[in-house]
Amino acid sequence: MADTASTDVLTPVEPPASKSRSSRRSLGVIAVLVIVVVVLLSQGLLKSLNYFETVDQALSQRTTLGTKVIRLEGVVELGTISRTNSGASFTITGSGTHHVVVTAQGSPPQLFQANIPVVVVGHFVSATSLDFAGTQIMVKHSSTYIAQHPNRVKAPNGTSR
Repeated sequence: MADTASTDVLTPVEPPASKSRSSRRSLGVIAVLVIVVVVLLSQGLLKSLNYFETVDQALSQRTTLGTKVIRLEGVVELGTISRTNSGASFTITGSGTHHVVVTAQGSPPQLFQANIPVVVVGHFVSATSLDFAGTQIMVKHSSTYIAQHPNRVKAPNGTSR
């Protein structure tokens, strides 16, 4: 009997499978995947937002903005619209006496006129300039605009909405 007992004692015993190690690995992989998905979604959402700078904000940050392309929002000043061969030239104002002279390439939208808010995509000519080179003009209006001006908004087929 002594021989049998000593044999059992010397036989190596395999440790039980460690569930904690494999579950930690699984949790780690899931955590990394969740972080990647959150980062991708947040970056996609941030890039899809279209912010604009008001005339006042842009002028206060003009040296920081330099000639970076931005969206500039302001109201078209009365008597400043001038059609050019390549687009239009006009002045947009902010609050008070702040104003920026815009030279925009391309045709302005059909609803473009004085005393309306617009957003112009473009850049300042230099970091210290009040001249803004625009590539696109977007007219801003409220959801009640069509109700107030039913004959101004035309569908592509020419009918009024």
